[in-house]
Amino acid sequence: MGIQERKEREKEQRREEILDAAEKVFFEKGLNVATMDEIAEKAELSKGTLYLYYKSKEDLYLAVIMRGLEILHEMFKVRASTTDSTATKLVALWDAYLAFFNNHREHFRMIHFLQSPHFHKQVSEEMKQSCTLLNRRIWDTVNAIFRRGVEEEILRPNLNPVDVGIILWSSATALMLRVDNEYALWKESMGIDLLKTLKLSNELFFDAICTPQGRTMIAAVEHR
Repeated sequence: MGIQERKEREKEQRREEILDAAEKVFFEKGLNVATMDEIAEKAELSKGTLYLYYKSKEDLYLAVIMRGLEILHEMFKVRASTTDSTATKLVALWDAYLAFFNNHREHFRMIHFLQSPHFHKQVSEEMKQSCTLLNRRIWDTVNAIFRRGVEEEILRPNLNPVDVGIILWSSATALMLRVDNEYALWKESMGIDLLKTLKLSNELFFDAICTPQGRTMIAAVEHR
């Protein structure tokens, strides 16, 4: 291994150590309360070293968000790359997002923070561009499956695959946020199990976008 290659590996390892520390601090305290001093202490580095890798606390926060997005992208890619039928892949997309919500809850919460306009004002253009490219890869993976669904007449032919993906993502995320923040409240006050509501929402969504043939295929996959 050459000197330059070794330096690059050491730099990447240091970056991962910083992200590991930042995750722990951000998961515990959130963006507004967490400080770079705390992250530096957790990483056992000087605060100045953190700024060699990330220009601001917001850049570092976005880097942790992108870590979560990479996990989600990989989960989607695994489903998309199988030899399963398109109907199976459509159901698997939903299952993957639900698994991400259940198993990576802190990352899910951070990703929602991307919608804050104030946050975007604090992030460097370089980090914004990196995040945009990653988001594009995720959407390309998702849209390819919806496009196949339209081509194979599983989904209604008048639908734009991008519109379908946006609607599914938005409706699922809105309910997941309620599950995360209000599950006990709805259960106790209304007798509503929001996890069942989330499942029903998904079923109604596919019922609305599928052709009659597609509904039969999706139902067969869901009842295996």
